[in-house]
Amino acid sequence: MNTANKLTLFRVAMIPVLLVVLYWGFKYNSYVAAAIFVIASLTDWLDGHIARTRGQVTDFGKFMDPLADKVLVFAAMLWFTQQQIMPGWVTLIVLMREFAVTALRLIAVSNGRVIAAAWSGKVKTAVSMVCLTLLFVVGELPVEFHTWAKWSAVTLILVTTVFSGIEYFIKNKDVLNFRS
Repeated sequence: MNTANKLTLFRVAMIPVLLVVLYWGFKYNSYVAAAIFVIASLTDWLDGHIARTRGQVTDFGKFMDPLADKVLVFAAMLWFTQQQIMPGWVTLIVLMREFAVTALRLIAVSNGRVIAAAWSGKVKTAVSMVCLTLLFVVGELPVEFHTWAKWSAVTLILVTTVFSGIEYFIKNKDVLNFRS
């Protein structure tokens, strides 16, 4: 197994560690969770960089890398939803966007076409990871910043998610040709 794929599997392995830290609830667990989330998030960039520069792009990586990203982000979002930090409807919109874009890609593949990751999708992922990291430590910020920081982070996640979802469908509307 190559280095890029090992990093992807490391990211997947960090997800249950993140959840144990969050549910364990020890002092400063939010900082530890933020650190775990940042390390796992950075492996997304690192494994992609290694795969491209060392010629380690594999079918496993093409499948597992985006899946690992989604599971990591959704683990955090579901935690924040459960803690009533992120509204459930925001989490649902993000989930719906992911399913819709995945369905669009599957339809395209069935027609012999591959839809590459769009720049807006990469921005969405980066913004989500940065904002979720902020949400891990928002409770440690001075009280006057709690609400502002929380809603700014949630709003940025929502806006970039909706924008990138719309962009995928506009740029690839021809994939949805429903004529038989």
